[in-house]
Amino acid sequence: MNRKLIRTTLAEIRERGERESSNRQRDASGGGQRKRVPPEQTNAESFYYKKQMDNRTPMVIVLQDGEELKGIIEWYDRSCIKLHRTGAPNLLVLKHNVKYMYKENESDEDQESEADVDADEHDPEQADDTD
Repeated sequence: MNRKLIRTTLAEIRERGERESSNRQRDASGGGQRKRVPPEQTNAESFYYKKQMDNRTPMVIVLQDGEELKGIIEWYDRSCIKLHRTGAPNLLVLKHNVKYMYKENESDEDQESEADVDADEHDPEQADDTD
C-alpha cells in the first residue's frame, strides 16, 4: 500500500496569504461591505474653546434656565468651563448646565441688523414713495 501524505505545498501557503492580505487591504480602503466606525471624539469642542481662549473673545453662555453669563473663557476641562468676568466674580460653570454659547459681539450684530430692518419698515419717506 502506498499512502500519500497530504500536505499543503509552500506555493499554496503563499497563495492563501496573498489572498488574505488583499482582502484586508480592500476592507481597509473602504472596498469592503463594512463601514468604519466614526471616531468617538472629533476634538471640535477643544479646538473651539482653545481658539476663543487664545483670542480672549467675550462670550455669552446661556444656561438651561435661560440665564446669560458674559465673560471670557479662561480654561476648560471635560466637565466645566471657567468664565472670567470683569466687575463680577469669576465662575466655574458645569458643562451639563450650558444650553448654548455664542460670541458676545455676534448678538450685537444681530440686534443692529434687526434695528435696521425695523427702521426701514417705519421710514416715512418710503411710505410716500409707495403711494
